Amino acid sequence: MTIDKKKIYNPESNETLGNRKVFGGNPHGILNFTKAKYQWALKLWDLMEANTWFPKEVDTTDDVRDYNFNLTQAEKRMYDLVWSQLISMDSFQTNNLADNINPYITAPEINAILVRQAYEEANHSKSYAVMVEAICENTDLIYEMEKHDAVLKKKNDYISSVYEDLAGDVTEEKLVLAMIANQILEGIYFYSGFTAIYALARAGKMLGSAQMIRFIQRDEITHLLLFQNMINTVKKERPDLFSEKIINKIYEMFEKAGELEIEWGKYITQNQIMGFTDDIITDYIHYLVDQRLTAIGLKKKYGVKHPIKWVDDFAKFNDQKSNFFESKVTNYSKGSLTFDDF
Repeated sequence: MTIDKKKIYNPESNETLGNRKVFGGNPHGILNFTKAKYQWALKLWDLMEANTWFPKEVDTTDDVRDYNFNLTQAEKRMYDLVWSQLISMDSFQTNNLADNINPYITAPEINAILVRQAYEEANHSKSYAVMVEAICENTDLIYEMEKHDAVLKKKNDYISSVYEDLAGDVTEEKLVLAMIANQILEGIYFYSGFTAIYALARAGKMLGSAQMIRFIQRDEITHLLLFQNMINTVKKERPDLFSEKIINKIYEMFEKAGELEIEWGKYITQNQIMGFTDDIITDYIHYLVDQRLTAIGLKKKYGVKHPIKWVDDFAKFNDQKSNFFESKVTNYSKGSLTFDDF
């Protein structure tokens, strides 16, 4: 069924709190944080607010030296490609959330979270600008890499094509699949890049960059939780939308995403990065696909174990005033992820 964008202001609405829906509702247009149907959204808002950070908090001084004198050519190539790809995805997502998703969501507390997420995606773009300007040799090339790199362009073209499917008439099924696409972006497409930077940090290089990624990944985990909760809530409200056809499509989307991310991970590392081999990349992405599927109530596809648990240790925040990499940022007690609440 085709659905329309919600009205910005709708005083004739008689929708009750109990009748509120993720989409397909009839909202008044007033955001009242004291009355929310979806309590998980309020918890996520508080968590995202507590996690507020700014790119200037990360010291990149030592990374400039590492990039110029300590990285191998393979590591430098990987580093540049990682930023190019992350820049693309957060740029897509900032616009996608505002233009393609939020106009059709009719629960005001979820609207608020999506706006907050869009801000955070833009903040990630600012962080990439800080890193690229401070460290990389050719800033313009980083931002225009897809014009010169066919593998990056292939990945970007596919991701953007999924979002462009929302153009024109938007149906309920399209919106469900758009939520799946967002879960895939937040939970699959970033992770070769994240892990590549952590692999450098594990070797004692680019510690400021790894700290920036830790901040960004912490945000992405809350974004992942947002779409997991949206999907699972819609499954309860509208189980008819999760037909066998749609479930099969979801598996196809995850399979394609896994293939693209594995291809990308192998391409940027070329089996030349310590602790990040082709086999490890394959198993790690398949492990992530399984985790994302089970989070929305679907069966695992691959059944593989986590091959690089050290990545999880690098991604963690602690309550100390010095960070995991002993850089100069001083406040890492802001916010903590507790999945039990979601």
